[in-house]
Amino acid sequence: MVETQTSKIQNNEKRRVVSLNETAYLRFRQALTTLRYKPGEYLNTAQVMEDLEMGRTPINQAIHKLAGEGLLQIIPRKGVMVSPLSIDDALKLIEVRLANELLCLQLVCKKITKQELDSLKVLHEKVIKASQEFNTLEMMILDRQFHERLSEISDNKWLADILSVIHAQAQRFWASTLSSESHMREVVDEHQAIISALEKRDLSEVEQAASHHILSFKQSLMQI
Repeated sequence: MVETQTSKIQNNEKRRVVSLNETAYLRFRQALTTLRYKPGEYLNTAQVMEDLEMGRTPINQAIHKLAGEGLLQIIPRKGVMVSPLSIDDALKLIEVRLANELLCLQLVCKKITKQELDSLKVLHEKVIKASQEFNTLEMMILDRQFHERLSEISDNKWLADILSVIHAQAQRFWASTLSSESHMREVVDEHQAIISALEKRDLSEVEQAASHHILSFKQSLMQI
């Protein structure tokens, strides 16, 4: 059936709305995971709209999505609050992340191609540069991209969706630990160990490198 001019306009409008909603969600999530908005802080929607340069409807859509992921809390008669952080929550999150991250890397180890491996190396070079410049924000963004790339390579949508929520929560805790050059260098070394193990397709070494990366985060968190 030939698409009419009216239906074309309607479809374009739907895509535009989806794009705006997704942009608002991604900008808002980054602001939360990098602690631009502090845990326990009540948010003014108008101020968030100004900060993120987005309209009210996309921001409201993002609020409900981020509340579903546990990054925000909608408090009746009070408003929207950034979810607080606690060590107890962090430790429980690490347990869940460890199990799911290991599963992800087991899948990646079995199916990763040279092209996909090269894409990880390119990201890693950017991580090295950010650490050398002690660029905390860039380091956090690239770390998320590194783990998202691993999720994509695993080729399991359900696992990728789970890990997306876990990583967003974990990044808020990580932001509070990423305050020293030595810790940044540790992250660089840990990413390199994961890449090297994947290059050899050594499942045991991959699991060991991934476990060390996550438990290193736990150790840093306990020292705050």
